[in-house]
Amino acid sequence: MNVKMKASIVGAAAALAFATAPATAIARDTISIVGSSTVYPFATTVAERFGRGGNPTPKIESTGSGGGLKLFCQGVGTDTPDITNASRRMKKSEFEQCQSNGIKDITEVVVGYDGIVVANSAKAQHIDLTLRDIFLALAKEVPDPKGGEKLVPNPYKTWKEVNSSLPDTKIEVLGPPPTSGTRDAFNELAIEGGCKTFDWLAAIKKQDKSKYKAICRSIREDGAYVEAGENDNLIVQKLVSNPSALGVFGYSFLDQNRGKVQGAKINGVAPAMEVIASGEYPVSRSLYFYVKKAHVGVVPGIEGYIKEFTSERAWGPEGYLVDKGMIPLPADKRAEMAKQAQGLVTMTGNEL
Repeated sequence: MNVKMKASIVGAAAALAFATAPATAIARDTISIVGSSTVYPFATTVAERFGRGGNPTPKIESTGSGGGLKLFCQGVGTDTPDITNASRRMKKSEFEQCQSNGIKDITEVVVGYDGIVVANSAKAQHIDLTLRDIFLALAKEVPDPKGGEKLVPNPYKTWKEVNSSLPDTKIEVLGPPPTSGTRDAFNELAIEGGCKTFDWLAAIKKQDKSKYKAICRSIREDGAYVEAGENDNLIVQKLVSNPSALGVFGYSFLDQNRGKVQGAKINGVAPAMEVIASGEYPVSRSLYFYVKKAHVGVVPGIEGYIKEFTSERAWGPEGYLVDKGMIPLPADKRAEMAKQAQGLVTMTGNEL
């Protein structure tokens, strides 16, 4: 085959690919967003504002952070989401999955902060917990109550058995499933946070990180922790009807349901916007969304939606997302993120 013929074939193939791209784009003119149940109410509010501006209102599904990233990383094309929300940072393995499926350009945006609360019915006794209490109540294996540096399957049935100052009620905690970013963050910040208060368990991290993670981030599976799905509002409803149970969900759902539920103090700190933003509250995390750059300019409106979300009227200290419970980033961080988001800066993976 001569060079001229080869060039002609390559050129024809490129032209065919270019020609089929717009045909695919016609299949969808509405932004598709998936992911975190915690970010869902914020993204929905932005989508509604964006829609009122004369744009098609984006379609948003609450799939959980892990579920959303799995869908997002399936590939490029209008049969896959344009944006995914996450209540934890993308994992290195997820980034690599995206890359291997042809998603080479992803923009990461930190949108604000949230705290994970442990709450119960407002009609029940208010409870104060430590990170160690949470670990002992919910970990799959715990230090032997009889003493010694030995782990045993979690034997605790009541909160009083965990800590004599706590109520003599059955340990029953409703929380998110493994696909949830809230679950990932709760495991890391609360369960592991309590685990490493035992020096001999903390020391395992230096010897064997995998073993340490298996011990310090695993939740018991004997019924004390009840996976209640990705719908945090459903957990709130169940707490109202069951005053002896506790629930795990994002601060915004506590903020929106005051009078129905109350948040426990953790290590003596009550969940509130100021202490979550400062990092004083022990179970605080950042919230994110990720944009598939290959879809920008193909699915209409993505840049406009990003601009709306990262505007001061939305995520600023006086913005409408604060009314929904979002905790704003500091001014300099917001400016940095707005520039990164609106400029569609590509993440390298080295950040993870």
